[in-house]
Amino acid sequence: MAAPVKVYGPTLSTAVSRVLACLIEKDVDFQLIPINMSKGEHKKPDFIKMQPFGQVPAFQDESISLFESRAICRYICDKYADKGNKELYGTNPLAKASIDQWLEAEGQSFNPPSGALVFQLAFAPRMKIPQDEGLIKQNQEKLGKVLDVYERRLGESRFLAGDEFSLADLSHLPNTQYLVAGTDRGELFTSRKNVGRWWSEISSRESWKKVVQMQKSG
Repeated sequence: MAAPVKVYGPTLSTAVSRVLACLIEKDVDFQLIPINMSKGEHKKPDFIKMQPFGQVPAFQDESISLFESRAICRYICDKYADKGNKELYGTNPLAKASIDQWLEAEGQSFNPPSGALVFQLAFAPRMKIPQDEGLIKQNQEKLGKVLDVYERRLGESRFLAGDEFSLADLSHLPNTQYLVAGTDRGELFTSRKNVGRWWSEISSRESWKKVVQMQKSG
């Protein structure tokens, strides 16, 4: 029996939770190894060997080490194609291309403003860091424009890449969870009919509920 894959990092990390959701969707056994970032464990030499930028997550599958959560998710889907949710990364070139284009949209267009808002609104208060109201306003406007594009797209299809839940949708879960459940900016999503419907559906998946429970208990 193959050893479980290893995921290094705290569950509260959006990038770590993205990988955990993918592993649960794919029904892949994993071992979560906590990394205490406040103590600088992500900057120690042994960790840097796995993640040269000293960020989380780091990922190991036997002798293979990977970093960057979206690349890890693609690897999991390809290596374990016959396990769990087989549609998560598509089953033909066109499906994969559609998923990839919306994954790119998430990484390039959605993540920068939503990630900035998550930090300013959810993490800065916990860390006793002053919030930058100008930065919040700027990124809220940017995110609104991205969500306007999503609203149109989700009026045409059930999910971003088509009619099946995929990595493209999954990748949006971590930041959106913080903004909807942990800040007063949830209306950015819920006030838009199609985006609100989409969020309600993807956040209700059992895989994501398990990740949220891990975050609460971790």
